[in-house]
Amino acid sequence: MIHLARRGAIEYLEDAGLAAHPFLTHGFCTRRGGVSEGPFASLNTGEQVGDRAKDVRRNLSAIGEAFAIPEGRLVLMQQVHGDRIEVIDDNGCPADPVPECDGLVTDCPGVALAVKTADCVPILFADPVRRAIGVAHAGWRGTALGIAGKLARLFQERYSSRLEDLLVAIGPAIGPCCYQVDGPVREAFAARPEASRLLRPCPEQAGRWRLDLPLANRLELTALGIPTENISLAGQCTACRTDLFFSHRAEQGRTGRQISFLMAAGKNA
Repeated sequence: MIHLARRGAIEYLEDAGLAAHPFLTHGFCTRRGGVSEGPFASLNTGEQVGDRAKDVRRNLSAIGEAFAIPEGRLVLMQQVHGDRIEVIDDNGCPADPVPECDGLVTDCPGVALAVKTADCVPILFADPVRRAIGVAHAGWRGTALGIAGKLARLFQERYSSRLEDLLVAIGPAIGPCCYQVDGPVREAFAARPEASRLLRPCPEQAGRWRLDLPLANRLELTALGIPTENISLAGQCTACRTDLFFSHRAEQGRTGRQISFLMAAGKNA
């Protein structure tokens, strides 16, 4: 279950499954609680969307303070809508800048892995047994490439995780109510066994379909072997709720980016 919560001025969504483990700190931040103005109001974390750089820095600093993220330990990706996953190594320090990727994993304590979105699907992964964490940015391309499943398999390969131990929280994203796609996007999902659940023709417009990206990622993970009860869905459409979230599609590209993150404390915490 994912519900709305607050830390100071910052409003965010919290997953009950992740919150049940005290050594984990996480949040699907909304657009509320920052200093940005205009179409970026107010907690914009996107640095290349047209907002003032100083306001973005202040927003990121406010998030770090609210969630006690150590200075310099918030890891931000250069997202490229692919399926590359970067491993944050033993010292917890990524390359500067982080290489282009759409997934991150680590078992280093005190490192907050983050993803920025404005309609795409943010996914948080945690193995409470191995104390490993991961995040994924899943737009339609990343979802079609199977980035969620690839990240889950990396937990197995690198940390000897068991799929039944993984906890997954799928955050707010554009829903099938608002996400219309064309033929090429449809073809990327049409061969999947669950395609009839993911794609529905748009009755109001020929040659267009409605695509359920959050469900596509959930079904991929359950097919891999992660128990359904271990996967939470926010069930919030970013395009429907521009009062709460940034939405690239609903706001015609003139908008900010909300941040979602996950951090694990050390074994003594």
